[in-house]
Amino acid sequence: MRRVLIVSDSHGRNENIQKALEKAGKIDLMIHLGDVGREYLQVERMAGVPTYMVAGNNDYGGFLRDMCVIYIGSHKVLLTHGHRQGVHFGVDRLRYLALENECDIAMYGHTHVPFLDEGDVTILNPGSISLPRQMGHKKTFMIMEIDEEEKVSYKLCEI
Repeated sequence: MRRVLIVSDSHGRNENIQKALEKAGKIDLMIHLGDVGREYLQVERMAGVPTYMVAGNNDYGGFLRDMCVIYIGSHKVLLTHGHRQGVHFGVDRLRYLALENECDIAMYGHTHVPFLDEGDVTILNPGSISLPRQMGHKKTFMIMEIDEEEKVSYKLCEI
């Protein structure tokens, strides 16, 4: 089984990334969906596993891309922060972008609110580990698990 830690919107509060890493336990991959902060290289070192990061609307002057497409096992995954796809107004544009890129999973951040829709394209947002905006204001992240048959499950966790 492969385990993926998915975080977003840490806004430079790397101590919250460390808390998520500790709570997640053994992982094989980490994904950060933007608004990382200036210390994005430190985030990669902290993870100790391969790490993919995209730039958020508050990430300036770095070398992070706005969007990337990766494979996790047999799953083709679109990673983006979401601000350029207008995710505050819904995920339709993100879904179309994922379909255009032949992705079966799309991950985004930006809204600071957890979201999971397992439709024709699975679309998810882990929420924010630093500045949550959902009711209850819990700092959240997601764990994605992929079993031997490539079946995917998701778990929303709090730090």
